[in-house]
Amino acid sequence: MANTKSALKRIRSSARKRLRNRMVRSRARTYTKNALEAIASGQPDLAVATTRQAISMLDRAAAKGVIHRNNAARRKSRLMKRLNAALAQTR
Repeated sequence: MANTKSALKRIRSSARKRLRNRMVRSRARTYTKNALEAIASGQPDLAVATTRQAISMLDRAAAKGVIHRNNAARRKSRLMKRLNAALAQTR
């Protein structure tokens, strides 16, 4: 356990930040999962809309520093790769 006042305060503030970061990370994962499900469903309009939302959430998480910007870019790239492959099959 921490002994100094500043260390105790640091524990409290890091706990708050951890909860906030966890919410942002969870939201990004949820939107990504929804996009992957929509892509697999074969509905192009729904897939495009949910992928756009997932990309937005990943960008927000990267902007807040919850995930690294390269991590967000990699996830967006993989999503778009799957979306483009699915759209190419439906045409």
